[in-house]
Amino acid sequence: MSTATAPATAVPLRAALRAERIKLTTLRSLWVTPLVALLLTVGFGTAVAAVVGTKDDSFAADPGLGIHYGLNFGQAALVCFAVLLLGQEFGTRMIDVSLTAVPHRGRLYGAKLALGAAVALGVGLLGTAGSLAGYAAFVPDGWDGPALARSVVAGALYPVLLVVFCLGLTAVLRNLSAAMGLLLPGVFLLSPLLSGIPGVRGVVQFLPDRAGQYALRYADDPQMAYGHWTGLLVMALWAAAAAYGGLRGLRRHSA
Repeated sequence: MSTATAPATAVPLRAALRAERIKLTTLRSLWVTPLVALLLTVGFGTAVAAVVGTKDDSFAADPGLGIHYGLNFGQAALVCFAVLLLGQEFGTRMIDVSLTAVPHRGRLYGAKLALGAAVALGVGLLGTAGSLAGYAAFVPDGWDGPALARSVVAGALYPVLLVVFCLGLTAVLRNLSAAMGLLLPGVFLLSPLLSGIPGVRGVVQFLPDRAGQYALRYADDPQMAYGHWTGLLVMALWAAAAAYGGLRGLRRHSA
């Protein structure tokens, strides 16, 4: 006598989002890293503006460099947040529990992407507002140019695209150590260093972080192959590709 296996109960996306929100608020590693990102972004930016804001010619020529200076450090914490949001479940095998609670892998993955993007948007909005206020307090002139609106919008969206990109790549790799070992040095060290090498810069400018950070700047760079808004679009394409790759990876491979 055979018995039929009951189909998995469909879990609404709202319930999956609620479960991910509970994980975020109860796991210290998840809710601390966005706060660290915010503190680093605003703190470093304000400190640099206070010390060298009126003395650095590069800030005078392009205030976007000074306003978003702290993001160079805050983005490292954002990378850690994105990798931990999904990668630690692979490392501890909690992904099996998550898939038992939410059997639809696309829905589980979508909930993580939505939560990560929402948290990153909050960091982006608060970080940009705080960085702008800190910079304006010590450099009162020159920052309110016509490029301000674009720079502010890019400052709010850059963390979102970065987190989505890192989440997608973590889903592709399905390994916490591999994702952290690839993304953290790549964004924080390797990409900025390679961008200073003339023979390599033409390729490096199309990397997601380099393209997105160009949108933060006020001044045009004749060595860049695209405009400021296009830089944000390039980063968005990287994020979309990584997110899609992560979805395919989760669907095709066992946890």
